[in-house]
Amino acid sequence: MTAPAPHPADNGGSITVALVDDEALVRAGLRALINAEDDLRVVAEADDGTGVLDLARRTRPHIVLMDVRMPRLDGIQATTTLMSGLDTPPKIIVVTTFENDDYVYGALRAGASGFLLKRSRPEDILAAVRLVASGDSLLFPAAIRALAATHAQPATPAAGRIPALTEREADTLRLMARGRSNAEIAAELFVGVQTIKTHVSNILSKLQVRDRTQAVIAAYDSGLIRPGGVNGDGAPPVGGAAP
Repeated sequence: MTAPAPHPADNGGSITVALVDDEALVRAGLRALINAEDDLRVVAEADDGTGVLDLARRTRPHIVLMDVRMPRLDGIQATTTLMSGLDTPPKIIVVTTFENDDYVYGALRAGASGFLLKRSRPEDILAAVRLVASGDSLLFPAAIRALAATHAQPATPAAGRIPALTEREADTLRLMARGRSNAEIAAELFVGVQTIKTHVSNILSKLQVRDRTQAVIAAYDSGLIRPGGVNGDGAPPVGGAAP
């Protein structure tokens, strides 16, 4: 598992964004919002997902903001196309009207780094783009847990193939699913932040995923974490002693 790419703005460059949405008015609003920022720039637009692979190859955006429900090729299929068609795919944030949209979980499973509601405040949209560009994920624990309760598939054949995690890695993953930061996880498990960073890196490598969102989705789909139940994640309380 390679380390996250440096934040583009750290090298004096802009974070480049592609907009994929079938509503021209939505694209226009996002374009105006993003281009008003010194460190953000819209480099491409499309009104559906059919040309998203070619668009990404030509413009190489850091982030794709993509409507999850579109004609011809929806956000799930477009995300799958980008993940499988590029050696270094952009980070994808899917945009939806409803947080319980079943398409959202499908897009997250396909490789999206998170999702935003169309009614999100402008400052939250900008913060999300910067967050994902920096290598982090958009984790909304309650929303993902609710989606997983309906859409996770722990009975699928893939469920039995999840690599074995150590006890501490499993504890770390459960806390990741609750939206905890590395520092918060370290405090709860009484270890150093660097130890948690190592656990997170091992988790991503073992699950063959590239960010925390994908790790949490894999955990729900495998049955390692169950929606609902004890502590809100279906797992026993995590231990507090040092490993």
